[in-house]
Amino acid sequence: MSKIPFLVFTAVLVLAACNPQKKKPNVLLIIADDLGYTDLGVYGSSFYETPVLDALSADGIRFTDGYATCPVCSPSRSSIQTGKYPVKTGVTDWIPGRSQFAGTTEKDRWINLSTKNNMDKEENTVAEVLKNNGYNTFFAGKWHLGETAEYWPENQGYDINIAGHSKGSPTRNNETGANGYFSPYGNPRLADGPEGEYLPDRLAAETISFIESQTSDKPFMICLPFYLVHNPQQAKEEQIAYFTEKRNASGINIAEEINQNPSWADWATKGNYQERMIQGAPIYASMVKSLDENIGKAIEKLKEKGWYDNTLIIFTSDNGGLSTAEGCPTSNLPFKAGKGWLYEGGIRVPFILKMPGQEYKGTTNNNPVTGIDIMPTILSTIGISTDTLKDIDGVDINGFIKNSTTNERPIFWHYPHYSNQGGNPGSAIRLGKYKLIHDFERGTAELYDLEQDIGEQTDIASTHEYIADSLFKILNDWRITNNAAMMTDPNPEWDNSEPVVR
Repeated sequence: MSKIPFLVFTAVLVLAACNPQKKKPNVLLIIADDLGYTDLGVYGSSFYETPVLDALSADGIRFTDGYATCPVCSPSRSSIQTGKYPVKTGVTDWIPGRSQFAGTTEKDRWINLSTKNNMDKEENTVAEVLKNNGYNTFFAGKWHLGETAEYWPENQGYDINIAGHSKGSPTRNNETGANGYFSPYGNPRLADGPEGEYLPDRLAAETISFIESQTSDKPFMICLPFYLVHNPQQAKEEQIAYFTEKRNASGINIAEEINQNPSWADWATKGNYQERMIQGAPIYASMVKSLDENIGKAIEKLKEKGWYDNTLIIFTSDNGGLSTAEGCPTSNLPFKAGKGWLYEGGIRVPFILKMPGQEYKGTTNNNPVTGIDIMPTILSTIGISTDTLKDIDGVDINGFIKNSTTNERPIFWHYPHYSNQGGNPGSAIRLGKYKLIHDFERGTAELYDLEQDIGEQTDIASTHEYIADSLFKILNDWRITNNAAMMTDPNPEWDNSEPVVR
């Protein structure tokens, strides 16, 4: 070998050693359960305490108009995993759905539809895509996307599954001894811990163990869908005591806190018919605090390992806060209604994106984003093409973050079910500042200007007929294109003696 080529060859080796190929970003996807939009300090809560998530928002992008794709859990979770609207996965209600328990009641105008009881294994999940691109994949928490084990996380792209199974909430059962959020859990994918162990602490500990086991040369994805803050309402006694004292000091008046006679109560078919107007429930506040603290544990471990800067972190919730029936532990004001409803309280959720390198740190973005956008955004951010994926509905959020553009695409919801929380079946569309809700029960199409009326108090369909008609056509065309199941069979037992007001 001549002298000059040898020197060039040596220089190349030195440069390669000094500049090794950068590891692809890690991914931490955190999904809260039933957490309302205003349940975080950075989103307006003055009673709950969320310093970790507030700090995460300061390190990233806070979206003001974040949405779930459904007002209940399973459909939203299928969207997050696949990038598709629920109408495409067939999971349109929580699994196995209210129709399996309440059926159709005399107060229901239509025969209640059933939902698919699993997310098919043929669906291409974000975990499967990452795993096929060299990622280690880990899941710890709520799955609720299949009644049997063949549809659970370990068969949907996740190398490790901790606690993910058929149930949508921790189980309490006197016969088996299962104690909900406290061990023993009665969870087929989670060994019981010491008596009294708190489930969120355990999920965080398992996540930390996974992070500890990773090496610096291979990227990983963590999906951490805490069961919090879903019922049952259970928290640590010391935290309950703390928030009870805080509540007492704040002077919350129970007469102002709870609306004991909401207008929809006569028509809700199941649940505790109250509506919370003020945040102040000590147990719920304690659960929010535990959610925040345990997210903090995972983030601190990433920082300790030196991986925080190179990790994409996404935080959101699967639907709005529970504030109407089935208990009312939180308030979503100024938004209307809550979980189970197509009003903003049921579908608008916190949405925080922390980019690798803290790009766009501390910014706020007003573009409407939703659960279907999570998968394409993850793939784009870590450098994986979405070209081979079929039927993806979501968009890469990076596109309008980087260009500071306004995304004027329509966003859709389709929920052909009666909810446990009193909400009617229906569909909805948001385009720009306008939102239209097609209520199947009442046969109405309500139109709201969300810039002027965030609480959806004034239906302007009659004064803005062109906009209402245009949005309804876009919505209906979308339903037809996607073969959306519609409620077409009248209920012969329907009691129509009073007007439907819910």
